[in-house]
Amino acid sequence: MRPHKQVSGVNRRPSVLYLVCAAALFSLLLFYIQSSFFAGSLYSDRDSEIIRVLSRFQSSVQHCVDNRGLGLTAHVIDHCKLILKYPKETNSTWYNTQFKKFEDLEYNYDVCETILLWEQYRNMTTVLTREYLDTRPGGWMDYAPLRIAQLGTKKCTNKTLCEENLNILLPAKPPFHPRQFRTCAVVGNSGDLLKTEFGEEIDSHDAVFRDNEAPVNEKYTKHVGLKRDFRLVVRGAARNMVPILNGSDNEVLIIKSLTHTEINAVIKTIPNPVYLFQGIVLRRGAKGTGMKSIELALSMCDIIDIYGFTVDPGYTEWTRYFSKPRKGHNPLQGRAYYQLLECLGVIRIHSPMRSKRREDWSDIPSKEMIRQAHTAALQLRKSQTGQGDNLGQFGNCKVWGNVDPDKNGPVSGSTDMSDVRKYSNYSKWEVMPFESLRKEAQDHYNQMHGVSIYKMDGNRLDDLVCVRHSLKSEV
Repeated sequence: MRPHKQVSGVNRRPSVLYLVCAAALFSLLLFYIQSSFFAGSLYSDRDSEIIRVLSRFQSSVQHCVDNRGLGLTAHVIDHCKLILKYPKETNSTWYNTQFKKFEDLEYNYDVCETILLWEQYRNMTTVLTREYLDTRPGGWMDYAPLRIAQLGTKKCTNKTLCEENLNILLPAKPPFHPRQFRTCAVVGNSGDLLKTEFGEEIDSHDAVFRDNEAPVNEKYTKHVGLKRDFRLVVRGAARNMVPILNGSDNEVLIIKSLTHTEINAVIKTIPNPVYLFQGIVLRRGAKGTGMKSIELALSMCDIIDIYGFTVDPGYTEWTRYFSKPRKGHNPLQGRAYYQLLECLGVIRIHSPMRSKRREDWSDIPSKEMIRQAHTAALQLRKSQTGQGDNLGQFGNCKVWGNVDPDKNGPVSGSTDMSDVRKYSNYSKWEVMPFESLRKEAQDHYNQMHGVSIYKMDGNRLDDLVCVRHSLKSEV
């Protein structure tokens, strides 16, 4: 009997062990299910809060659009999407020859994407620099030729060839900085400016941005002012800048698209600093040089006031305050998009279409509400794209570069400039002591750890080139 009992005891031990293992596995499975359910609840709660924040913001934007006086109403579709509509009786007389139809009376927008895009502009560099070309993959070989017209080659296998065309307007590092100015006025060219007397108000800004050949003289002083700091020009207009500048040696010219030999020849004869706009190809609800001027200003300024960007509801052609009407603009679409940007806190619109001035801007969502909406839109985008929450402020940097802190790089220009040109004001911007920047600009630079952010061409928000600088006393 003893041997038999010993065998039974040995057989029972594995059975007990199996039961213990099974119980342990069951406990782990139960814990996993509970944890997954709990995590799912957390994600569900978080997503619900994101939707609530964005929905509240949409309601605030809707109220703002309805009350700002440009004839539009906002119709919310969901927490991100809305439609801006004009009254049915609006005179849609602008005929689009490309699509064979008159200008629409309603426009669809994604507020979440829009608020992310324009907040990104606040931290970006919008002037083409040598460090961008050095850092960007194929920057000199593939990208540089795209910024030079009539080069005769699609690739810069000979880097010197591209440098000869670009050096004259290519700073080593960003000449302008986020938050460099507190208030900026962007002055468009609409004929509606002749119905206003905004001149003195425009001149009161820290910096003024103008477009193309827009004249600044005594004839239009009460309408557009006399102050001139930055002028964004298409390459065609760049040829005509000598008479337009008319002694305004400090006005910075920024060429919107391309440069070529003829433009460079003009640049060498004038004393003004000249740069090339770091083109950004993104789909948006308005086009033209005026839109690019807003992008440029936002990369330097805290507050953007725009003038000359609206036309009367009864327009038949786009009018300019200094010349005959011209084709090529679609004012209803532009007005709708500018109204959206105002209600997102990006710009402030000044127009004779408003019966009274809205200097208190009480209809605009508060800065805190805009901040919360931006955070929620960012979290929503990360969850939709599968990105983690720990990406930080540089999470969208696809390419990184570094700048030697002991090298400032060459100041823009070339040896064959005229004597007048050699003593231009490039050094005012490109060799600027860090201490000369306003405190907000210094704080931003430190918060960004000395990193400059550039946008790569394309229609993606998150394709950025980032360059590290030293946090020394000079930028």
